[in-house]
Amino acid sequence: MLIAQISDLHIRLPGQKAYRVVETDAYLPPVVDALNRLDPRPDCVVITGDLTDFGRPAEYAHLRHLLAPLQLPFFLLPGNHDDRQALADAFPEHAYLRTDGPFVQYAVEQYPVRILALDTVVPFKGHGALCAERLQWLETELAREPGRPTLIAMHHPPFKTGIAHMDAIGLLSGAPELAALVGRHPNIERIICGHLHRTIYARFGGTVASCCPGTAHQIALDLRPAGPSAFVMEPPGYQLHTWQGGALTTHSAVLGEFPGPYPFHEEGALIDE
Repeated sequence: MLIAQISDLHIRLPGQKAYRVVETDAYLPPVVDALNRLDPRPDCVVITGDLTDFGRPAEYAHLRHLLAPLQLPFFLLPGNHDDRQALADAFPEHAYLRTDGPFVQYAVEQYPVRILALDTVVPFKGHGALCAERLQWLETELAREPGRPTLIAMHHPPFKTGIAHMDAIGLLSGAPELAALVGRHPNIERIICGHLHRTIYARFGGTVASCCPGTAHQIALDLRPAGPSAFVMEPPGYQLHTWQGGALTTHSAVLGEFPGPYPFHEEGALIDE
């Protein structure tokens, strides 16, 4: 099984620039094209939040248009820049977005690796949280399939990254409880997150938690305690999570056209000239 992950699209309307710099909608079509051209093809794409920049219906309509060429099944999670209701209204065929409760949480069952989407959004706030209700949902879902390999997808990472201004709006409550819960379920192969616009890994609750790069701008890698809130135009990227031989392996890729690939060998020998 191959799971593609993209995150932090921050889609605005055509021609509008995020933070006066980034035409985020111009960056998504090359990402869609790259995913469509992958060989082997991913079984699905998980999009881990901040789908739009302000959660406006017109932004979701534009996002829908931009995702229309994607030839792969995809699953949407809200981030702190999203509005749950506007998201559900824009994608009515994604029935999992319409839930009985206040949170967008769901299980994807049709693949060898089970995917559990966990909602960390606090409406109108940058930080995330996991309350008792959300954690109980996760506990209940994990109890249904205790031996099945499982991937948890969420927007805010449950660990400190060292990027101070992002940690200040990270998962500010529920992380210790989540770690204890995850530790009781060794079948959790990975926790995949967004929010940080960078490739980051950490050990968490006995498994590995990771962040995915953004599809447009990236958070500046500044580990100073008083580092400013800033972004850079490093190459956008995505991640591929591959399940084979009973193990989940993650690869990070950058978007763009680069020279190569070039061979290492010629006629069976390492090239030396």
